[in-house]
Amino acid sequence: MTKSNDETPARAEAYSGAPKGIITDTMKAPLPKRFYKSATASQTAPYQILLDGRAVKTPKKRALALPTLTCAEAIAAEWAAQTEFIDPASMPFTRFANTAIDAVADTLPDVAADIVAYAGRDLLCYRAEGPADLARLQAAKWDPVLSWAKATLGADFEVVAGIMPIDQPLATLDGIAQALLPLEPFRLTALHVMTTLTGSAILTVAHTHSHLTAAEAWAAAHVDEDYQIALWGVDDEAAHRRKLRAAEFLAASTFIELVTVRPMPEALS
Repeated sequence: MTKSNDETPARAEAYSGAPKGIITDTMKAPLPKRFYKSATASQTAPYQILLDGRAVKTPKKRALALPTLTCAEAIAAEWAAQTEFIDPASMPFTRFANTAIDAVADTLPDVAADIVAYAGRDLLCYRAEGPADLARLQAAKWDPVLSWAKATLGADFEVVAGIMPIDQPLATLDGIAQALLPLEPFRLTALHVMTTLTGSAILTVAHTHSHLTAAEAWAAAHVDEDYQIALWGVDDEAAHRRKLRAAEFLAASTFIELVTVRPMPEALS
């Protein structure tokens, strides 16, 4: 990948520092009562959610228009499943779509740069100085993913023992940036969610490029935590938080599948 020298300072600035976590929840509000009887998806593009026949708007009053019928039907099912109150916590696909339309669509380069910033301080690059068995577990789970990133994305990450931050090569971060293309708001929203939940852009990209399953990526992100659990047992409160985060990760993974526009099959001759 060839870049002009004039671009280097700008790229370094975009990738520098700690990730900002720039996506915010667009549905934080007191729970409203359910006010509709039916929730359906329109059957023609642009695919929308219809509550008693009226199209749903985002919190910023924009059209909640979805790229695929499959996604619209999944979101309509979330609305249909609400009971007395409308609870956004039980509607991850709706939240992701609102965020994509109201926030990410306006800041695509910034959101992508934030994911790349996670790669610059990626979980997989910082290894335990001890005990030795934890370091071996990390190497067993993480080294194959780093090898895949190098071979597939041209992203050759430096690995260190300890937690002191290091700067990754710009060519490596460019490899991650290229893997995020095209910068499409629905997909990018899900990628950002998965990256912030795992602390690893590398694991997120490996999963969305079908190198890791969702379960494999999630397990790799929790090597340290699982090691501590094996030593000291399960903390119920921490286990509950992890369960909620795991559900959000899986929802984000599923959302990417829902919004992916599949090519039409070729006509048979």
